Order: sequence, then structure tokens, then C-alpha cells
Amino acid sequence: MGGSLPPEVENLKAATKMDLSMNQFSNSIPREIGGLQNLVNLSLRHNKLQGSIPDSMSNMVGLEILDLSHNNISGTIPRSFEKLQYLKYFNVSYNKLYGEISSGGPFKNLSSQFFLFNEALCGSPRFSVSPCPISSKHRSNRKKILLFLLLGIALSFVPITFVLVWIRYKKGKRAPQQTDSSSIKTRERISYYELLQATDALSESNLIGSGSFGSVYKGMLRSRTPIAVKVFNLQLEAAFKSFDTECEILCNLRHRNLTKAITSCSNLDFKALVLEYMPNGSLEKWLYSHNYFLDIMQRLNIMIDVACALEYLHHGCSSPVIHCDLKPSNVLLDDNMVAHLSDFGISKLLGEDESDLYTKTLATLGYIAPEYGLDGLVSIKSDVYSYGIMLMETFTRRKPNDEMFEGDLSLKQWVSYSLPEAIVHVIDANLVTTQDNHLSKKLDCVASIMKVALDCGAESAARRIDMTDVVGMLKKIKIQLHAC
Repeated sequence: MGGSLPPEVENLKAATKMDLSMNQFSNSIPREIGGLQNLVNLSLRHNKLQGSIPDSMSNMVGLEILDLSHNNISGTIPRSFEKLQYLKYFNVSYNKLYGEISSGGPFKNLSSQFFLFNEALCGSPRFSVSPCPISSKHRSNRKKILLFLLLGIALSFVPITFVLVWIRYKKGKRAPQQTDSSSIKTRERISYYELLQATDALSESNLIGSGSFGSVYKGMLRSRTPIAVKVFNLQLEAAFKSFDTECEILCNLRHRNLTKAITSCSNLDFKALVLEYMPNGSLEKWLYSHNYFLDIMQRLNIMIDVACALEYLHHGCSSPVIHCDLKPSNVLLDDNMVAHLSDFGISKLLGEDESDLYTKTLATLGYIAPEYGLDGLVSIKSDVYSYGIMLMETFTRRKPNDEMFEGDLSLKQWVSYSLPEAIVHVIDANLVTTQDNHLSKKLDCVASIMKVALDCGAESAARRIDMTDVVGMLKKIKIQLHAC
């Protein structure tokens, strides 16, 4: 529908909901609409409406939801809207409004996201807008007050300075100066408004991944720093806990093979983590996309990086961290192809004297340890099992839930049956070239890697090796591979 909204709209006195969104209505909102005092929900979003917001709309005392976003509305937001005591949702984003956003009435509880991308709105910092300029009269009064204050301070300062100098002179020694030798670097704060600007309003064209609890968008800060913004889906109750867990872990741990958290953005209806952007995407992409390829050494380097990250989480932290969801899509690669472990949304921290704990949160099938899948029991040895499965997958290019694994045959059994002589039949065919003069030695190295993977994937948690041993074994194999 198009054209102007007719003044006769005031005849719909009994209407409680009116949704005219996603149309082509133009010109201004008729002031007669203010006569619809029974209206509870009014949506005019995504039209071509112009002009100002009629002051008469403050007479719509029953309004709870008013959406005027994505139009060309100009002028100011009527201060009389403070009377709309039942208004819970008032969205005027993506318009050409200017002037002060009121802080009274229903505005006390409105989110900053409802006022984004306008001409020149101003007001309280909680709306993520600039402060309003002070009128000339107030500015003059403030200047007078400031002048009197400065004069009073100056008059007080002279005798105080004299007394202090006299005391210091009498003591005959200088008081030592306190200096803070440790400079604490605080995290850069990023507002919701800046995140929307950086990601083009969370545009689908910037979407680079989705998970159980939210989506990840690529963004660019004003400083030209590329970022990844993980936005949590707050429709899911578990997303709140996932956000808190990731914040606690990523904001307190530091390792070259862990995803770096730059900061977070959190309010009542929006939660996001701002992460260092990984330009080369995930290990999963490099394993299964036709346009990408990793040779044996690259795959081994990546899996050593992941092992180092796990060694740090399990043995290098004051409280051991269990990742709980190891898989190729959670291994991200920077511009130097260094691997960074990501997605700590369901991770667990072990307390003092704790070696395992129970959880109801289930990770990705195929990668989880038997005791995790059957009893919900997780420990650092659960991560070791998942790492073993991922190590096999990386060199065979077969997912643990591949359709070929049916009945009693699993990825682990398939690899086990191939050792030691038939490793060539399970290794990723892309890694095998008949022209390679060192193929036999390289296959021996891969067989050694698969033995490490099987030691990680032992059915019994007690029989699994730990990640410190894994790092040591894989680094020795890397030396052998270099000699090929």
C-alpha cells in the first residue's frame, strides 16, 4: 500500500492493534491519529513517512508499543510523550530526528537501540547519543557560578599553601612522593551503537558463523581494526549463562592459541563478545571446502597449537578449564595460520580438589567422551578424548558422524584397523601423491600421529594420556616430518 495515511484513521476508535509496516506510505503522520485512545500496538515501521511526530500522539494513553523506525521522520521527539505511562517499546531508529531524548516517564526504561541512526539526537549517555548543548542562558549562569567557585578556591588556596610551606620548612624534609609503578591497562569500551556501525547494523552480509547460542559477525572499528562480534540469542535461556562463561574465561586467560577477547557489550536486551578477527576462518573450512588445502605439516602445526591451548587450560591455569566442545569449527586460524581455540560457551571451571563434575549440557555428538555422553561426567580427560577424535579427523578428512560409520564401525575403529600397514587407505587422499619420493616416511609420521590420537581416545578416561604428553609426542613427530 502507498499514498498518505488518511485523517479518517481517527474513526477506528475501537482498534487496539494497527500494523501498517513494510508498505510505501509517504507524507506525514496525520495528527488525527492521536484520537485512537484504545490503541495498544501501533507499527508504522519500514515506510516512507516524512514530517514530524504529531504531538497529538501523546493522547494515545493506552499505547504500549509504538514502532516508527525506518522512515524519513524529522523534527524532535515530543516531550509530551512522557505522559504515555504504559509505553514499553518506542522505536524511532533509522529516521532524521534531532533534539533531546527525554529521560522522564517511559523513557526511563527504553533501550538505546530504539534511537539509533538519526540526524542529531542528544541526551543521557545511556542512550548512546551525544550530550545536549547547553542553552546560552544556562551557559551564562554556569559561567557566573564557575567564576565564584574559582575565586573562592583561589582565596582559600593562598593561606593553605602558606601553612603547608611553613610546616614543610619546620620539618626540614620533603614528603616522599607516591608513584604507581604498575600501569593498569583497561579494556577499551565499545558501545552498542559502535558495534552496529562496525557491522553495518549486524548485516547478513557480515555474518561469518552461527552456533547454538548466537551468531558471529565480521566488523570494522573506526580505528580500522577488524573484529568478530559474537551476538548471543537471548531468546534462549542458556545463552545468558553461555555469555557469562565466555566472559569469565576469555577475559581472564591469555595464551597465543586462545581466541583473544577485546571487550564485551552487555545490557538488558543485548549481549555480545568482541573478539579478535581470524581472517583465515576455521579448521573445518580448510578441511572440507574445495578451494582450500592443508598439507601434512600445516595440519600437524595446527593440531600442535590446539594441544598447546589445551595444555594451558588443563595444567597452566589456577583453576583447570574444561573446554567441553572441541571440534574443527571451534579452531580458528589467523593470518599466519596459527590456530586459536574458540567458543567457551559451555566450558567448565574445576574448583579446588575437583577432578570432574556433572553437566546437563550436551556437546557435539561424535566428539564427546563416553562418560560425558552416558553420564554427563566431564573432566580434562573428556577434552583429551575429543582432541583425539579431532586429530583423526584432521588427517583422514572424515567426520566422526560420517555416513560411512554405521553399526559397530566408528572413526576410531576405522583408524585403529588401518595401523600400521594400511594407513594409506585412511589418510586424506589429497595428502598422498605417487610422485612424492618421501611418501613412505611421511606415512610413518601420520601413523605415529594416529597412535597418539588413539591413546587420546581410549574408552577409559584413566587410560588416556594428558595434553602435556600429547604436545611432547607431536613435537617429536614434527622433527621427524621435517627430515622427510
